[in-house]
Amino acid sequence: MESLFSSSNAGTVRSGRIIYTPSAFARSSLLHLQETGTLQALKPHKNERSGLHSCLFFLVLSGCGRLVYDNRSYDLRTGDCVFIDCRKAYSHETGMEAECQGREKKGRDGAQKGPDGTEGGCGLWSLQWCHFYGPNMNAVYQKYQERGGRPVFRPAQPEGYRKILTELYEIAGSADYVRDMRIQEKLSSLLILLMEDAWDMQKAAAGPQETVDIQQVKEYLDANYKKKITLDELASRFFISKYYLLALFKDRYGVTVNAYLNQLRVTWIKQQLRFTDRTAESLAAELNIEPAYLSRMFKKVEGMSPSVFRKSWKGGA
Repeated sequence: MESLFSSSNAGTVRSGRIIYTPSAFARSSLLHLQETGTLQALKPHKNERSGLHSCLFFLVLSGCGRLVYDNRSYDLRTGDCVFIDCRKAYSHETGMEAECQGREKKGRDGAQKGPDGTEGGCGLWSLQWCHFYGPNMNAVYQKYQERGGRPVFRPAQPEGYRKILTELYEIAGSADYVRDMRIQEKLSSLLILLMEDAWDMQKAAAGPQETVDIQQVKEYLDANYKKKITLDELASRFFISKYYLLALFKDRYGVTVNAYLNQLRVTWIKQQLRFTDRTAESLAAELNIEPAYLSRMFKKVEGMSPSVFRKSWKGGA
């Protein structure tokens, strides 16, 4: 696969990179690394890519540049992060003279600070990046966008991202015989940070605080999932429009109220099926639902009937 940051001109950039080849198992089943490294621009340059089955994350360690992605242009400076779906065309460049001069002045006058505490946001950039993919990354990136995630953002604590990128580089260059699994772990940690920052940005952009603490709704469901709960009753309890409640809950937790309630119930049913001899009928009665509905709900979540689930776990640890 073509390298993310071209090294064909050794006089343009200085980089330390690992182009990684995951196992066939990792490629088909895990989040897997394609390339990772650091780059210091020595001269102004521009790179363009399109149609890569990959996601790119990079952190601007110092300097400034520009990303063009999805028909939008983003100015980048020290401390900014980029997370994009590389199936779409994109370009990145550094060393735009007029822009860098402006950033230099702002750095002196406004004292912008980079991740290392020094003045930053001007000059040719240095970057730390990883290029990765996975069998479900298209859906993951869509979820990132739904939560408010943006192609370019500025985290409050970029050190967490830098630590993960450094560890990824070390693992990829090691002889660890389970490194594909360790890489999966680090990439998962990266996605968790990205999802958390996506939500933080979304909440900040929303302006005024929510008129209802949606966490209280979740806590009520956690404690009362065995009761018969209707959306109208829930909205009345928390003095909120049911449509607004639905929107807030989905926005905060990424699932609908009903889907979350079903997850709670199915988790409890699984415990009962594995560790007791109770019938599906008795479980349905305790949940205040019909046995047929319990079976449909369980199969929708687990992909199998309650009886098949119970048989599959009998005799196992």
